[in-house]
Amino acid sequence: MIRQLWTLSVHTRAFLRRYMPTNILLDAIRTRRGLKWGVPAMLLAVPYLLAASTFTTLITDGGPGWLNLLVLLCLWNTMKFIIMGPVSLILLARVRVREAVTFHAQRRAATDLAKQIV
Repeated sequence: MIRQLWTLSVHTRAFLRRYMPTNILLDAIRTRRGLKWGVPAMLLAVPYLLAASTFTTLITDGGPGWLNLLVLLCLWNTMKFIIMGPVSLILLARVRVREAVTFHAQRRAATDLAKQIV
């Protein structure tokens, strides 16, 4: 029974990761080329907050209860984009430090090789 639940959760996560637009966008931001777009992507949290506010107003005015699920979904996506901004800055700094270290190591090796030849 636990094995089936585990398998179901793995397949659900893979499906959501592959086909949901916010997850596709966040995966693109996590690449080396996309890290610079983390902070501007935080602006996408605003429409999600607006949608959650609208759904909450509709629910308060007597709308159907299933709109609560959309409110939760909008708030979840808002949190994902707000958190991704600072995380992308940290990841970008880490990548740039690694690139600088690699560049200096290669430069040092080239200089040492040139000294050995002369």
